Amino acid sequence: YSRLFADAVHELLPLYKEREVSRKDVLDVYIEHRLLLEQRGRDAGDARSPQNQYPPELLRRFELYFKAPSTAKARVVRDVKADCIGKLVTVRGIVTRVTEVKPMMVVATYSCDQCGAETYQPIQSPTFMPLLMCPSRECQTNRSGGRLYLQSRGSKFIKFQELKMQEHTDQVPVGHLPRSISVAVHGENTRLAQPGDHVSVTGVFLPLLKTGFRQMAQGLLSETYLEAHCIVKMNKSEEDESGAGELTEEELRQITGTGRVQRPADAIFAAVRELAGGQGRAVPYAEALQRCLAKGFTPAQVQAALQEYEELNVLQVNPARTRITFV
Repeated sequence: YSRLFADAVHELLPLYKEREVSRKDVLDVYIEHRLLLEQRGRDAGDARSPQNQYPPELLRRFELYFKAPSTAKARVVRDVKADCIGKLVTVRGIVTRVTEVKPMMVVATYSCDQCGAETYQPIQSPTFMPLLMCPSRECQTNRSGGRLYLQSRGSKFIKFQELKMQEHTDQVPVGHLPRSISVAVHGENTRLAQPGDHVSVTGVFLPLLKTGFRQMAQGLLSETYLEAHCIVKMNKSEEDESGAGELTEEELRQITGTGRVQRPADAIFAAVRELAGGQGRAVPYAEALQRCLAKGFTPAQVQAALQEYEELNVLQVNPARTRITFV
């Protein structure tokens, strides 16, 4: 279903295009260059090998995830059983372990040392077997036996992270051990949760297929994991999660400082400072007192304000109280 929806979205995107999309990284420039070369050097009726065609995963520059309906109830980890395989489920728990974010290859790009053709290999599993021989028509016709070499610059990588989620203590029956489940996170869903966070994960419950020689004797599919599509931190409120929470007028007033009531000591200091007109200037004490009394302050307030700023070494009042000097 993810591939079907992704193909449908990829076809509909040009219809809703409003402007030219800027190049995001080196891979965009690489793909654009290769498409131009293909349009110039290939005839319209010339068929191309499937391995040499550009896979849709390489040209796709968006991520598609599913979200559970609001009416769906979250499950407990121990209730996620075999009947949930291949279904979209929502599980709540606490994150106990988080791995580092590592690159995961989605499309491997190879180049041939004989004919120079490029071969693409879409990868759907954590491990893959690299291609060795060139499958292009030119190498098969000439029987040149060209070997393929991996090009990391032309390959596509996405971010990958693995979480370990454990059920809450209130969900564990008496006398039982808490169960945990592995969660595989891709793309922009990485780095959304840290150990200790209470999360609600919506994803597809899938079995973990073994590869190589272990696949021959794997027996029952006992290893399962949850492919995450949506991660919601329960520590946050719904407004924080949706981003709809706005600052109140009181919070804006505290941040901007508007509407703040000025202290009498600060107002007295500003009046005396304005009377001085500069640093190092002396002001007659009587003139400063007269100016402050005209603004509605009492002599006791003026004396307390001057004493406060004198302790801060901002100004000095001589012992006779006839002159105020700013330091």
